[in-house]
Amino acid sequence: MTGDVGLFGPDSVTWKLHREPILLLGGLRSLYLQALHPRAVAAIAQNSGYRSDPWGRLMRTSDYVGTVIYGSNDEVSEASSRLRRLHARMSATDPRTGERFRIDEPDLLRWVHVTEVESFLSTAVLSGVRLTADEVDGYYTEQRRSAELVGLDPATVPGTAAEVEAYYAAMQPELGLTRDGAETALFLTVPPVPSTWGSRAFRLGLTLGPPRWAYLGVASTAIGLLPGWARKMYGGVGWPGTDLAARISVRGLRALLTGVLATLPEQHRVAPMRRAALERAKATSAQH
Repeated sequence: MTGDVGLFGPDSVTWKLHREPILLLGGLRSLYLQALHPRAVAAIAQNSGYRSDPWGRLMRTSDYVGTVIYGSNDEVSEASSRLRRLHARMSATDPRTGERFRIDEPDLLRWVHVTEVESFLSTAVLSGVRLTADEVDGYYTEQRRSAELVGLDPATVPGTAAEVEAYYAAMQPELGLTRDGAETALFLTVPPVPSTWGSRAFRLGLTLGPPRWAYLGVASTAIGLLPGWARKMYGGVGWPGTDLAARISVRGLRALLTGVLATLPEQHRVAPMRRAALERAKATSAQH
């Protein structure tokens, strides 16, 4: 794998964007968006173990995204093949029509992809990450490679900011808050504390104390960063001032995360997958 920088590489907008820890908040924002698609959220509710193992599912999803962004070509191929095989075995029932459908339908895969990459990008920009208009479009275009990995035809995936906006406008009549969506959003906002996290007293402190209130603040920021039409679908969260409050909060969170990282030893400032990718990139430069 020496010199193999994977799908994107150090000169890509993708690498520039994904070095930002605030993208964790973008991932949460994307889940609130995904919960507004009745079929997509039904597929998650009927197939995913997120209720019994939410933190495990979060880590597995983060590992997959990290592999796609920073993994070698072999690592990316292996991870995406495994994901496609998993999806191919799953189906769900549409709660509105009773119709049985595969969860790897292109329309569902496209919704999950677009909401994820748009959330990463929008959250980063709103937090203060500076990107030119060309870089914004470049990120969407680069991420068509990620869409192809899950089985989508890249030509059917929005590749610019204007195309993403048009896609959202076209999708809105199909969206709405179902029971599955409401339960998922509530779960995202008030998740359980894992039983493996220390003593009963420690867990009680997380459940009722400052950490829980801090997480609620993070979740409310993720909701506040949603497009106005999405907030309205959740009801009562589209009041004037929501945008400004969310922008102030996300900038503060980015500053906090940046400050915390700056205090860590050098070997812990960069995620292991990114560190390995940077080493491969150095090897590539040395070869040339």
